[in-house]
Amino acid sequence: MKKHPVTRKAASILAASTMAAGLLAGCGGAASGTTTAGGTTTKGASTAAATTKAAAGAATTKAASGSAEPVTIKFQYWADNTDYSQLMQDIIKKFNETNGKNITVVGEEQPWDGGAYSENLFNAKMGGSDVDVSTWKLTSTPLYVNNDLLLDLTPYIDKWDKKGDIEDNIYNVMKQAGGDNSKIYVMPWNIQVLYVYYRPSIFEKAGIDHTPTTYQEFLDDIKKCTMDTDGDGKTDVYGFGMRGAKGGQEPWGSFIYGEGGSFDDLTSAGSVQGMQDFIDLYKNGYVPPTATSDGFNEIIANFKSGLTAMTIHHTGSSKDMEATFGDDVSAFAFPAGKGQWTSMGDTETVIFKSCKHPEAAFEWVSYLATGEGQKMWCEGTGNVPVSKTVSQGDFFQNNRFMKASLEGESYAGILPILDTTTEWISTTWPNTVAQALTGEISTEDCMKTLQEGLYGK
Repeated sequence: MKKHPVTRKAASILAASTMAAGLLAGCGGAASGTTTAGGTTTKGASTAAATTKAAAGAATTKAASGSAEPVTIKFQYWADNTDYSQLMQDIIKKFNETNGKNITVVGEEQPWDGGAYSENLFNAKMGGSDVDVSTWKLTSTPLYVNNDLLLDLTPYIDKWDKKGDIEDNIYNVMKQAGGDNSKIYVMPWNIQVLYVYYRPSIFEKAGIDHTPTTYQEFLDDIKKCTMDTDGDGKTDVYGFGMRGAKGGQEPWGSFIYGEGGSFDDLTSAGSVQGMQDFIDLYKNGYVPPTATSDGFNEIIANFKSGLTAMTIHHTGSSKDMEATFGDDVSAFAFPAGKGQWTSMGDTETVIFKSCKHPEAAFEWVSYLATGEGQKMWCEGTGNVPVSKTVSQGDFFQNNRFMKASLEGESYAGILPILDTTTEWISTTWPNTVAQALTGEISTEDCMKTLQEGLYGK
């Protein structure tokens, strides 16, 4: 493939990766719900690298003494905090000691730096960096693919005996990010899947005896949970905590797909009807009147205060929810209507085309995807595994929030990765949707504006 110069369009896509990486969480660090391994590095990054190199050296002396020649793989990663940094070092050490193929991974931690990690890595690789493997965000993929930097993993995955341990949908998302349905440039690692939080006590008070199994039931339950509990004629509990500010496009997408619409055509009849459902919830008083400007902090505060019966987020906030409510909080996967979709946050790995030992590098990334490395990382961070086998473990099956995440894994997806995505997320979507919610523009005009803002047509 011919290398392409860095263009303004490519730079815009890289900027989109910085924004989109943080928006699923709607907040900052890991404790408040970042999407897996993103965040700020610890001041011990260089120490982490030195420690990992030392472990790698020790592992080399213990490697299998078969005919395989010793191979070193240089792995660059970021970590949210010191605990995650140590966890990654432990995983590297275990792989080096147990892979039995004379493969030594040397880990080097770099700061996430608000998303500058991706740009810094791109500049380094264009300058000839010897990094073989890196942790990844899907939104960075087009820029690197256009500059011929990533190895096509398709032939390695196709002959891999654990290919079936990962949902086909996850592979499809990887292909979508690369812009080629025949090639996979990104190796799945761990994800976050949006689900619906709900309060069982409010459901019971509203006369609801089961979680909704269809999109229409979900809409009906929102209405039932909107209640005047003290008889003063004012709403005390709203059925749903709607996020109308920046970042709200992700839970909103589930409504669009629920009516058979999609991001492919936001002006289709299904997409327009999904938007109308969204508007009707606001217009008819089933969501707080502040919804047009409510962001992550507001929807979580409203849910925790008892103002809303349901809202949408992921496992990044589940510990805080349990600390607040104990058993009086649970979750369900966004139910199917004419279609079904929920937003997926992601962290993956890639192998660079410059890697001299791609087979050895694939041993490492597959260990993170389905091996002991997958189990160690997801149990240690609380992120959702992509391995079906790992997800069947007690740690995940005994956690109601994890189970809701796993149920959504087969239909979770991402927004289109385009040079317009950054502006669309930060400005076009919140401004246009706010106008539609308040009746300043029609549903049809809203969706036409969103379509043109994303695709330019």
